[in-house]
Amino acid sequence: MSCSQVDFGNITFKNPVVMASGTFGFGKEYGECYDVSKLGGISTKGITMEQRDGNKGIRVWETPSGIMNSVGLENPGVEGFLADEASYLEKLDTRILVNVSGSKIEDYVESVRRIEDTPFEIIELNISCPNVKSGGMAFGTNADSAYGIVKEIRKHTAKMLMVKLSPNVGDIAEIASACVEAGADAISLINTIQAMAVDVKKRKIIFDNTYAGLSGPAIRPIALRMVHQVARAVDVPIMGMGGIVTGEDAISFIMAGASCVQVGTANFMDLRAGTRIIEEIETFMEREKIKSLSEITGIL
Repeated sequence: MSCSQVDFGNITFKNPVVMASGTFGFGKEYGECYDVSKLGGISTKGITMEQRDGNKGIRVWETPSGIMNSVGLENPGVEGFLADEASYLEKLDTRILVNVSGSKIEDYVESVRRIEDTPFEIIELNISCPNVKSGGMAFGTNADSAYGIVKEIRKHTAKMLMVKLSPNVGDIAEIASACVEAGADAISLINTIQAMAVDVKKRKIIFDNTYAGLSGPAIRPIALRMVHQVARAVDVPIMGMGGIVTGEDAISFIMAGASCVQVGTANFMDLRAGTRIIEEIETFMEREKIKSLSEITGIL
């Protein structure tokens, strides 16, 4: 048993490090570089009811302390996922979180129903994507709409239901509380922060969709604040994310109240970021004589 093993609700993770949706595909490409079963878990690319090609134009733009993206939920659709990706993921010795998104509640419901018979134990309900013109983040921008979609999805799944929240809101603790009241088993946060970039020589906005999502180290202090606020408002496990690059970054999220963390942008900076961060967490625990991460979870 690893010293960094954690309990997330009634599910045990071999370590707290999960690869964030949209940064790890379905794990195959990274699996050619290292043993991804060493990871605590993988959150799949966001799955929608129908196949999507994503947004046109520039999709990724580098900033001094992170990246912006406007991928727009490119994915094979739920049937493509089940036909071409699920069997590979089923063979991995790590937790698989199926990230589900959509434009309307009916789409979310149908996707969740089709996933229900798979062995994957956790659904990450994405109501926070800022890069689609309808649905996505709209469900997560106020407590009433968040409550409504979670309440409906809860009727159609017995799996752990984890809701991924947007930081582009006024009171994130209020929205997290509404999700838990509606039946969420866990909360993950934060998604990217809406941002904008300009090509001054061409005198035009970089992204066809005007705004894009900013991720990476620049958003870490904001993400930490929001994880701390949500941890004090709800009594379900939290999966924190936002600019985690090192093991000590991950530890700071755990101290703020997260039981597990997700790593996203760091995967583009270092292909082996996930396993490196696990090693750094365990080195920190050994140095600080911490026997279990539960000793420091939410101590702040």
